[in-house]
Amino acid sequence: MIYDLIVVGGGAAGYFAAINAADLNPKLKVLIIEKNAKSLQKVKVSGGGRCNVTHACFEPVELIKNYPRGNKDLLEPFKRFGPKETISWFEKRGVPIVKEVDGRMFPQSNTSQSIIDCFESECKRLGIQKQMQLSLKGFKYQNNVWDLELSNQSTLRAKNLMIATGSDKHIWDMLMELDFEIASPVPSLFTFKIKDTDLAELAGTSFVEITAFAGEIKSVGPGLITHWGLSGPAILKLSAFAALELNKKEYQFKVKIDWLPTVTKDSLIETFRNIQTANGKKKISANPEFGFSIRFWKYLCLKSNVGEFQNWSESGKKTWQTLANNIKAHDYQVDGKSTFKDEFVTAGGVALSEIDMATFSSDKYPTLFFAGEVLNIDAITGGFNFQAAWTGAWHVAKQVSKTSHYH
Repeated sequence: MIYDLIVVGGGAAGYFAAINAADLNPKLKVLIIEKNAKSLQKVKVSGGGRCNVTHACFEPVELIKNYPRGNKDLLEPFKRFGPKETISWFEKRGVPIVKEVDGRMFPQSNTSQSIIDCFESECKRLGIQKQMQLSLKGFKYQNNVWDLELSNQSTLRAKNLMIATGSDKHIWDMLMELDFEIASPVPSLFTFKIKDTDLAELAGTSFVEITAFAGEIKSVGPGLITHWGLSGPAILKLSAFAALELNKKEYQFKVKIDWLPTVTKDSLIETFRNIQTANGKKKISANPEFGFSIRFWKYLCLKSNVGEFQNWSESGKKTWQTLANNIKAHDYQVDGKSTFKDEFVTAGGVALSEIDMATFSSDKYPTLFFAGEVLNIDAITGGFNFQAAWTGAWHVAKQVSKTSHYH
């Protein structure tokens, strides 16, 4: 038998493509093969088991800014199928999606199981076949059909083949043999390890907004001090946008932090001068300024050589300058990275120059499709990686559904 579509990889992109292809053209024979005993495992654990389905960012021009790799190539695809269409797709199938304050969107049920159940019931309804614990060993295109060699020594044939295997090195190696350009995989979305015992004592201290710099690359957002270093959205975003550079440096680099981006250095010094005039007898380290916590303010004073009992009248331009520098441009030596919660995102994959972004098919082989993390597309945390998977998969399904059916 020749399938109309075989999807390799039972994850978010694979299921979404299979379901939509069969939904758009019920005559299609569709098969999903998955190397693990269970499919949709990443969907299950993502967002702390809640599944951060997408992000409430409905302007494609704004949406693409969250993708260090993918960016402008995703503009037109997002116009055709973006977060709005994703929400509507799930709602039509009885899974309402709700927005949180920060824009992240989750199933109303607050559990990823709703997404998994939705996919499994759609597969059943549409007669999509599945084979588990089966991996791809090789594939070739001949006589207008894809021949697949599988781990159990069997072969399968398909008119259309979709690769949705995520960050699977074996698949990338196979694609390289077919002369595909693969951007080397490097980690993205990680926190920074910093050896600073004084900083570690402030674990749990959070900031509404910081600016973090790694060389020329900067990132703005909430920050968090942890017992191993620095985390929070600003740091994760920086790790994604600087992923390639930081990998080259083997995660040994300097990060510069502006703990108070809303106030200029000159304004800080002016404030210090005014405090000295109005409240000269106030102890510097005992009276936090600018909304900083007492613990963090004492840390800044310690780093700025302010004496424990020193008051403002005993300070001058040199002290103010040092304190302002430590607030506005504090350098930390990063000594390695640490995985963020359950996020495991990789930068790298099939180069987008190989892909027709109108159909997510290969330029070389128009019946070979890709979606999800197998492509060189990745995003910051917040539901954006899933959105890229849904968008790519939808385009694949639309194209495959138009193909003629084998009887």
